[in-house]
Amino acid sequence: MKTVRQRSKRSLLIFKMMYHLCRLVLGSVLIYASIDKIVDPAAFGKIIFSYQLLPDQMINITAIVLPWLELVVGILLVFQLWMPGTIMLINTLFMVFTGAILSALLRGLDINCGCFSTSGGEGSINMITFFRDFSFIVMAFFLLIFTFFPQKIGMPFQKD
Repeated sequence: MKTVRQRSKRSLLIFKMMYHLCRLVLGSVLIYASIDKIVDPAAFGKIIFSYQLLPDQMINITAIVLPWLELVVGILLVFQLWMPGTIMLINTLFMVFTGAILSALLRGLDINCGCFSTSGGEGSINMITFFRDFSFIVMAFFLLIFTFFPQKIGMPFQKD
């Protein structure tokens, strides 16, 4: 029979593995998502415009800055740098992205997500797109809880 201490060590190991898996998955997703948008900001600007959420004056600057922000935040996640700030940024980014998708779905817009490609190969946004992005929010929220409130889940977390 396992002792409480052995179960606690096992739980800590599982949570640390989940933490690193979520960190690497989300970092990789952000890096991959940024590449096509950095290469073709004009096409990404058209996708941003199709969401009908930003004023026209904000579209070009968003199309230029957002992909670079995704790239930098993705790199910071993968290399585990400045984690508290990085985790706050990814939670904000994924909430904004998911909110934009939900807004487009509720308004019945038939538009390209623009999440990973500016070419339109992803097809129109749908509930699968929403749930995919929502799963990113769940992972980002786990990182947030594990980083800022480890005692709430019974984990005395120290950075590896």
